[in-house]
Amino acid sequence: MQINAQRSGVESPLTNAGLSALSFVEGVATGAINGVRGAANAVIALPQLERENAALRGENQTLRDENERLHELAAQYAAEVAVRPVVETNPRGIEARVVAFPPENESRSVTIDRGSNAGVRKDDGVLAAGGVVGRVVAVTPFSSQVALVTDYTSRIPAITRRGRYWGIARGNLASIRVEYIPQDASIKVGDVVVTGRGRSVRSGIPIGTVTRVERGEANLYQTAILKPAVDLGSLDRVVVVPK
Repeated sequence: MQINAQRSGVESPLTNAGLSALSFVEGVATGAINGVRGAANAVIALPQLERENAALRGENQTLRDENERLHELAAQYAAEVAVRPVVETNPRGIEARVVAFPPENESRSVTIDRGSNAGVRKDDGVLAAGGVVGRVVAVTPFSSQVALVTDYTSRIPAITRRGRYWGIARGNLASIRVEYIPQDASIKVGDVVVTGRGRSVRSGIPIGTVTRVERGEANLYQTAILKPAVDLGSLDRVVVVPK
């Protein structure tokens, strides 16, 4: 077949088949050799890759730590800026940070990091950027306990900003009840209630906003339920003002 093909000047079928088989074998061999070479190179480079991965993991952790630190600094700065107007309004005020909440929430109170050594006294008022926080109920040399306006023991003279109706703001755990408001007083949801003159804080400081009004048919008074003006669950910076 080879001789006849050469005599006639055409390609032999045996040649075509042989070349095809040889090409296939060469392709397989080349792939195997390249695979072995690539595996060998990978094995050689593996320690270097592990070192580079470890370095990258370390850099990522460093960046995460730095990001968390910057977030904390930004939060502290924002808290300081927010309370600055309170300090300017009360030059004798003592800046403090909230450092503890009751572990079992048996009372609505917090602990601040200023005590008698800093000039804090029992019954001093405590304010935050939004309004009234509460009053000091216990003092040690380096810390003090503050009863929040939502604590059951809290009693604050209160007055509605619109209409100037008087009442007593009493803590109700999650809210504030302003009691003894005259029955004919025009109290509406959204009204702002501020402090009257008391022994712990001066007048005109926001206590909260009316969310509901309870009127009794046989009673001479009505009660306004308030949402506190200050987010008491996320307290950070506060200002203690002399009673």
